[in-house]
Amino acid sequence: MLTQETIQTFAEDWYKKLDVHAPMVEVLPMLIDEGLEMVFPEATVYGYAGFEGWFQRVIRIFFDEVHTVKSVESEISGDTAVSKVVVQWEASVWNAPEAYSKRIKLDAYQTWGIKTGPDGKPQITRYTVDELKYHEGSAEL
Repeated sequence: MLTQETIQTFAEDWYKKLDVHAPMVEVLPMLIDEGLEMVFPEATVYGYAGFEGWFQRVIRIFFDEVHTVKSVESEISGDTAVSKVVVQWEASVWNAPEAYSKRIKLDAYQTWGIKTGPDGKPQITRYTVDELKYHEGSAEL
């Protein structure tokens, strides 16, 4: 059953897995495969294959990542929900041949579609990055 608390915990768990670049076997069960759409600033991907391709690319670009969930507000209707998520993201990036890496720090405003999966746990059905707001002094993507 979806509740505000289970969705909050789910969002926090999702970002912990992204921070440590968790293996796909830990991340994919948090997503549906059939019908999944994920809209990032640089790409829109579909299903497990699309997500895995995107994830494998970004974990080779960004390091020392820290996601901090600032808010999760959900409208729940039975076994589905639409959640507005605000997460602070910090990451380092190095672009060859630059001498030093750069630090990105921003707030990402997102909308998630969530449903209760077959095992009773939440799964993401749609994930959209609506807006990025950079913190003062941050490097930009």
